[in-house]
Amino acid sequence: MSSTEIKNIYYEGRIKVPYNWYVGEVGSRFLVNLRDNKEIWGIRCPGCKKVYVPPAKTCWECFIPNEEWVKLSDTGTIMSFTVVHYRTQAMPKRDPIIYGLIKIDGADGSFLHILGDIDPRDLAVGLKVKAVFADARSGTILDIKYFAPVYK
Repeated sequence: MSSTEIKNIYYEGRIKVPYNWYVGEVGSRFLVNLRDNKEIWGIRCPGCKKVYVPPAKTCWECFIPNEEWVKLSDTGTIMSFTVVHYRTQAMPKRDPIIYGLIKIDGADGSFLHILGDIDPRDLAVGLKVKAVFADARSGTILDIKYFAPVYK
């Protein structure tokens, strides 16, 4: 048999690799405030004055250290969203799952989180939302259970 006649053999499988990921001093302070106080905190750049949430140790624009912590509102605005109709083990047990890009009031950036208590047909860019905190909190971003619409 010549080498041109040999076909590669593949084995398909999955490998689970447990790991710990240190979120750093800035991430830890942010998550502790979610867990212990149900508060959303950002951090302000001393140069450009942008407020980051989740907080970043260094300004993404100026590349200088951020040190001024800013207590923010638990409300924000949907900047974008998507409705997910499939599930993996890592996803919350909701049907459907709705993710929103949320700009927290008082912050300059947005972050992705789950939206709840809303019919997908009522979703809209610009909709005001409020953080709903989990009853049992453990120091993760999911201490904010989801963001729900604020109807006036």
